[in-house]
Amino acid sequence: MLLNPGVQPTYKGHIGIPFLSGIHSNIGTSEVTFADLFRNDNVDFNIKVRNAISRITSDDYVSFNNQIEILSGSYKLNNKDYLSVGFYTEIDVFSNYPKDIIELVNDGNGTNLNKTFLLSQVNVKAEGISVLHAGISRKLNSKLTVGTRLKIYSGIANIMSTNNTGSFYTELGSDNIYTHYLSNLNFNGYSSGVSFDREVTSKDIISKAFFKNLGLGFDIGIVYQLDKQTRLTASLLDIGFVNYSEDIKNIRARGSYTFSGIEFQYDSANSNYWEDLKNDLESRVPSGENKESYSVMRPIKFNASYKYSWGRSRNEKNCSDMTYRDFYNNAVGAQLFSVFRPTGPKIALTGFYEKRLSKKINTKLTYTIDDFSYKNFGFGLSTKIGKFQLYGLIDNIFELTDIADSNSASFQMGINLIFK
Repeated sequence: MLLNPGVQPTYKGHIGIPFLSGIHSNIGTSEVTFADLFRNDNVDFNIKVRNAISRITSDDYVSFNNQIEILSGSYKLNNKDYLSVGFYTEIDVFSNYPKDIIELVNDGNGTNLNKTFLLSQVNVKAEGISVLHAGISRKLNSKLTVGTRLKIYSGIANIMSTNNTGSFYTELGSDNIYTHYLSNLNFNGYSSGVSFDREVTSKDIISKAFFKNLGLGFDIGIVYQLDKQTRLTASLLDIGFVNYSEDIKNIRARGSYTFSGIEFQYDSANSNYWEDLKNDLESRVPSGENKESYSVMRPIKFNASYKYSWGRSRNEKNCSDMTYRDFYNNAVGAQLFSVFRPTGPKIALTGFYEKRLSKKINTKLTYTIDDFSYKNFGFGLSTKIGKFQLYGLIDNIFELTDIADSNSASFQMGINLIFK
């Protein structure tokens, strides 16, 4: 239901076990892994860093997402409408690798003469929020179900720097050895709820999780039953924003500057060269801090799926059990996922096979292609014991023996009470 508000369960309702009804976490890094830098293989660390820098591009990135459902529940209102509500926390982090900046810091500009370093490669967006939500789905006819979910966001913390411009360039000078050019710099850094001069306590975090730094958003979704065995779904999630106004600290810098070195005058003992340089730089590239509120768009997510089921359905096995309708023993399909990031959409395509082993046990095998891996196989299992429903899924199962050398890892689990 959280992935698609148009989904309408066949049971009467559910209550999530607090803090355990839905836990999801994934991390991914393209091109380089933790082991590339820190594996104990007798290779000098500086060499590892240089090898990693040579491999990455500015299109490579690292991302992290974690969701924990605090409270959740749902109830079938009538034959057409299904209501669901809940409250969850989310941490979402994205940063590309600004290769030019990394090279400049690691190698300096002396070995990179006549090379333009793009400051626009800096794209960082990280936030922690809580989400209070309520959704409703309606069955329009025997084939089409639509749904929407309203979300109230509370921003706990945020760091963001995107849409920067500017370049740095060094060439051999005429008056001095080098001439440096900082051109068209426009840097913007925003932060809320992040403090470097005082300790952030758990009380601070909890207070901001409830109606501080408010935002509004919504999800939409559809489910179309093409025939008894074929189903199509699509959804757009987190169409909304968060307005940050608490504990703000923003940094801005704009301008251009050319520097050819300092012309020392040895006959003047009172000259303050470094202060003059600082003042000249600040006059041409003014910078400063402010506490102005700002708004952040949520990373919009798109989901779509195709599913074809076959085999003997549970209805055929037990005509008196009409709760589950046409659940077949086997299914294959594909899922498309896309999330909109500061550097463009990131896409993952998954193929899957589902197998119902018994009335109480269902399994799922997946294969995913994305920016992180072309060999990502996953496995999922769900079971129902009495009213308790338990599920768990994990990705990249063949990389679990050496997770440090894996480009991605993902898991989710949950425990809920299901009422027929």
